[in-house]
Amino acid sequence: MMEKSVGEVNIQLPETKVTAEMVGTMSGPLVSSTRTFNHGVHRKMEAAQVVLRLVCLVTSVTALSLMVTAKEASTISLYGFSIPVYSKWSFSDSFEYLVGVSAAVSVHSLLQLLISTSRFLHKSPIIPSRNHAWLLFAGDQIFAYGMISGGSAASGVTNLNRTGIQHSALPNFCRPLSVFCNHIAISVAFTFFTCFLLSASVVLDVLCISHY
Repeated sequence: MMEKSVGEVNIQLPETKVTAEMVGTMSGPLVSSTRTFNHGVHRKMEAAQVVLRLVCLVTSVTALSLMVTAKEASTISLYGFSIPVYSKWSFSDSFEYLVGVSAAVSVHSLLQLLISTSRFLHKSPIIPSRNHAWLLFAGDQIFAYGMISGGSAASGVTNLNRTGIQHSALPNFCRPLSVFCNHIAISVAFTFFTCFLLSASVVLDVLCISHY
């Protein structure tokens, strides 16, 4: 009985060893390639985040610059009289709100761009933890809502006779002040584009949260 038991043990040990070697040979390359693939995809997502931060900084600064430089003086003919008119972005509460939101988004984008670029160049995770991802998700979403509300408020002020110049009601306001109106229109366009970029950043934030 003892010899039979020893024989059985001698037969089972090689089978266990062979099985382990086969599993190691089959699973090792698969696990390695999967990790390499995931790492490559993650690095592409991080590169996309850096590019989004850069473009978002450029568009928000452009929207801010165009708005704060929106001012013009001209004259308009009304009932045979030449009346001087002057308009500036600070005459409208909606434009002031857009300037404030654009400035906040510019600062936010600049800080995130500096942090993301530094981490990316040092090959460190741009978003090191799940809590950090949630924080970015909340911040990007708040600023996206702020930009879309600011752009909507500014675009709603299409009749500049009513809000461009206080206490006046002049027809065809943009005809004598075309430079001012063009600055406002382009600034609002960049504002909505910045909102789109922030929304794309929110999507990437969600993907990072799911990664953790």
